[in-house]
Amino acid sequence: MTEYSIGVDLGGTNLRAAAVDQDGKLLAQVSASTSPEKGREHVIGEIVDSIQKLRSKQIQGRFAGVGIGVPGFILMEQGIILNSNNLAFLENIPLRDEIENRLGAPVILENDANAAALGESWIGAGADVDDLVLLTLGTGIGGGIVYKGHIMHGFLGMAGELGHITVVPNGNPCGCGNVGCLEKHASATAITCLAELMKVTPHPNPTAEDIFKLARAGDVKAQQVFRSMGEALGIGIATLINTFNFPLYLLSGGPLPAWDYFAPVMLEQVTRRSFTFRNTKTRIEKAKLGNQAGLFGAAFLPFQAQRDRL
Repeated sequence: MTEYSIGVDLGGTNLRAAAVDQDGKLLAQVSASTSPEKGREHVIGEIVDSIQKLRSKQIQGRFAGVGIGVPGFILMEQGIILNSNNLAFLENIPLRDEIENRLGAPVILENDANAAALGESWIGAGADVDDLVLLTLGTGIGGGIVYKGHIMHGFLGMAGELGHITVVPNGNPCGCGNVGCLEKHASATAITCLAELMKVTPHPNPTAEDIFKLARAGDVKAQQVFRSMGEALGIGIATLINTFNFPLYLLSGGPLPAWDYFAPVMLEQVTRRSFTFRNTKTRIEKAKLGNQAGLFGAAFLPFQAQRDRL
């Protein structure tokens, strides 16, 4: 019998929801503004309304449930969000149970980067392997670890904080309390901060895309910014390869168009620092699903939960 689920990708300013069948086919999609300034009740209402809109579209098949990807730590057993900078007003409440009660359907909460990793594992760049690591490059660096087709959570659901691997022992300070975190040296934010420090452009507040365009045009300083980024990524990925010995490590996010400028240095560092990488067919590749990865990963959660119960 045909089945479908609904995946929700919940961000700080908007949400997207999609109905997806068990083969990964997108059946319908809606979006809405989260408008956090309107308060908790409004945002929960928007989530529930978006899901109900999709269920009202008379999609054929049995409804398997809802998966919701959210930024922040999640206490998996309790369905409670912790430490979400963008959704602080949803912290420390039984959010999963609240949405389940309103919908009368099973709901699974998951960290957004974990959901993206699961999406790539299901129908993306990692569909041919059971084990992979995904690094999401953005304002910070998120991560997800998939082992034997399942997200690795750790004992409290906080595994996969890969952006906080130390890559520069006395490097830039991070809000987590550490210094030299990967996300402080290889994220889109790190690109712009280094570009400003090096005075790559006279214009204030450049974006990572601005720096990429300069690098592509031959600007030596801009190219050096991406070499610095690649070095930090290479150190971090070598550590991951030495730790997990997985077959596949994926990168996603806004800086990916600059691959040709940061990847050569990244691969040099990985080769230098990982015996495993030098002597196996370990792959480091671009993710395929873009900003849809978390949506598909969230939608896969109810299907996977059903299979695990069998």
